Amino acid sequence: MDFQLNTSLAESYISLSQKIRIETENWVAENLYCPVCGFSHIQHYENNKPVADFFCERCASDFELKSKKSKTGSLGNKIMDGAYATMIERITSLRTPNFFFLTYAENRVNNFLLVPNAFFVPRIIEKRKPLSAAASRAGWIRCNIDITNIPESGKIFIIRNGKEISPDVVIQNYQKAVAGETQAKGWLMDVLNCIDKISDTTFSLQNIYSFVPSLKARHPDNNNIEAKIRQQLRLLRDKGFI
Repeated sequence: MDFQLNTSLAESYISLSQKIRIETENWVAENLYCPVCGFSHIQHYENNKPVADFFCERCASDFELKSKKSKTGSLGNKIMDGAYATMIERITSLRTPNFFFLTYAENRVNNFLLVPNAFFVPRIIEKRKPLSAAASRAGWIRCNIDITNIPESGKIFIIRNGKEISPDVVIQNYQKAVAGETQAKGWLMDVLNCIDKISDTTFSLQNIYSFVPSLKARHPDNNNIEAKIRQQLRLLRDKGFI
């Protein structure tokens, strides 16, 4: 896998965002296999396709690419995106894409990761203030993707700190991450987030119970939070997360 971006492809463009879009999308098309099924390559959709940026012709998985310049390779806590309504419609549809996040510096990819579509839920999308009346698109509402609300198990690195991860490991990590897909959009994600907040590599049930007030606030109709936590922990154990 070649980490270098081909800057010659976008020399005729003036807009920096256009340059980066062309360079990073070309890099994905030239270098990436399908991290879902392992097929040797993925295809680029035609420009402005509303579904996604890429697809796998073997397993029909869709992927959308988000890129960010970062010398450290850090995504930060939030990633700016486009229209809020469009993003919400996309991730609540029957064909939610998986998301690629790419960071680069000095025209080289330094980190590249996959977030399965099961981990994209409306509450990780932050609604921004409408553009002012003086703006050319007055009233337009953009959004941020709040990375902090995605559990670490939902961030599957393909390149990490300038080093490629074995495709077999990537595919295995993807399969493990989506094993609890139906639960990941609710309770499973909440409990995973609680575990992520515990600094020790080992934890007790009492550690997780400390999050009961916040979980109760998130699920006010559930009157047996502790039992629900135990259920989710058993599921996470059986699926190999913990």
